[in-house]
Amino acid sequence: MILRLLPCFLLICMLSFMTSCSQDSEPVFKEYRSVYKIGDQQQWAGKSWNDDNWIKRRMAYVADGKVFWSRTPIDILKAPESTQPYGLRLEAYGEYEIFWDGVLIGKNGNPGQEAHLPPEGKLWATFSLPKHLTNKGRHLLALRLSNYYFPDHVGSYRIEVADYEELVTDRLFETSYTHIFAGAFLMASLYFLFLFFSNKKEYPILIVSASCFLFFTLTMTRFVRMAAPIHYKWHVLRLEVISSLMFGISFLIPLFLSLQFPFPKRKLFLSIYAGILLYFFIANHHYFGFSIYRMVVALWFFSLGIALFGAFKRVKGALLMVLILLLCLGLQNTVSLSISLYVGFSLMLLGILYLVFLRTKAQRLAYDNSLVQSTRLRLELLKKNIQPHFLMNTLTSLIDWIEESPKKGVRFIEALAKEFDLFNRIESKSLIPIAQEIEICRNHMEIMGFRKEVNYFWEEEGLDIEDEIPPGILHTLLENGITHSMAGDDNSIRFKLVYHANTNFRSYTFLTFAGGMRPETGAREEGTGFKYIKARLRESYQDKWDFTSEPTAEGWKSTIKIYF
Repeated sequence: MILRLLPCFLLICMLSFMTSCSQDSEPVFKEYRSVYKIGDQQQWAGKSWNDDNWIKRRMAYVADGKVFWSRTPIDILKAPESTQPYGLRLEAYGEYEIFWDGVLIGKNGNPGQEAHLPPEGKLWATFSLPKHLTNKGRHLLALRLSNYYFPDHVGSYRIEVADYEELVTDRLFETSYTHIFAGAFLMASLYFLFLFFSNKKEYPILIVSASCFLFFTLTMTRFVRMAAPIHYKWHVLRLEVISSLMFGISFLIPLFLSLQFPFPKRKLFLSIYAGILLYFFIANHHYFGFSIYRMVVALWFFSLGIALFGAFKRVKGALLMVLILLLCLGLQNTVSLSISLYVGFSLMLLGILYLVFLRTKAQRLAYDNSLVQSTRLRLELLKKNIQPHFLMNTLTSLIDWIEESPKKGVRFIEALAKEFDLFNRIESKSLIPIAQEIEICRNHMEIMGFRKEVNYFWEEEGLDIEDEIPPGILHTLLENGITHSMAGDDNSIRFKLVYHANTNFRSYTFLTFAGGMRPETGAREEGTGFKYIKARLRESYQDKWDFTSEPTAEGWKSTIKIYF
């Protein structure tokens, strides 16, 4: 139920987030190129000051926290309403005093004293503009700055002029939408994490959980400015975190898709892709926006290639992922990178949720089939030992032994009862200790010795009695050996079980030493016994096993390999 409701919740959050981020009102100002000058004179704040000889480009470096000024002409395109004064929102890398038409309207920190005083101020600040200084026409914004902690971003700031009330409140709405949006990814991350804990072999589910958590962290880091004031000295660290999170997301999503839509030489291509991402992450690292953009482009191209291959192979869900990735491309060309990134990843997550749903459905069907198969195997195990010809032949032999030797007849009855009791105890289990399986084999040899009046001997080599195997497989090999072998000159047949293990697999070699094999043995088709063995191995070990059976000069050899 949660898996079905989660996509709807994420879709609602995505639409809300997209709506909140796209509410751009008509601009009321026009910004011109800023000019800069190192030094500190109060007259530089004046609107009429001649700045023709100031630096026309953004300065590259101002060391030691020296004070410098910037002057930015701004046109007010529309006078404010009488009851709604304008405000100014500023994102600046430094501590500063801000002047509007020569009037000090705010202060953010202690410019020029950063080396001696603790950090003050915040990276994003909003100020109210005097109503009588916001008439339609040309105005001047002057900043007296110092950026002791961030000298390589001199003059880098962003300006926004709008209704003051709107500037103050829109962050509250944006914050609420962001928290809901991030919470959706956190919820998805926790859900998939718990889903992974229920089946720790499902690593694709863990990858989805990690991707959602990284995107939750990315969202909170990207929009942390709305919830808490940040001094500009921490801005580089914030950008480093965002870039690192994007690196992880850009690798994990194609990794999941590669597991969902397998393709040849997957490890090689993933290694090459990881190298490309690492190059994008390291090269020109401090151009964070450019690095993130290149990683997003690499993510899109590689994911599209995997999805197209899956669609070519007609894998379920691949065509949907292709359409989602193409839709993401359309978004990137119509909205900003920030909005397209978040909405695009939300769409990709919805597609991944659908793939997980398909995977979960397939696992549920496989589980249902395994229950049916397990029940069938238990019935098959019981049927092997209560089939009419076995009971009739056994009872006939029992009558003869009771007439000829009552004591041996009693032993025969006890052995027969013990076999049925042993099979009754193991018929509902998928794995049993090998010692219990050997006990069944020895008991069956005793029964068949009474029936066929042949001496049967059992040998073991290198066994680990704590090891576990599917029930009835050694018994089936023993039964085949008894049925299809002829006794030697000494009226005996010998069986030997050899155990071997290494770092890759463990093996059981079942050897039959007899006077010869019956003529029909070599030419017979795969019988019920071999089918039962393979079904049991497949139930317990999926495809991590191998079974071979072949004649030898002394009888017959069967080998079971179970891979780690």
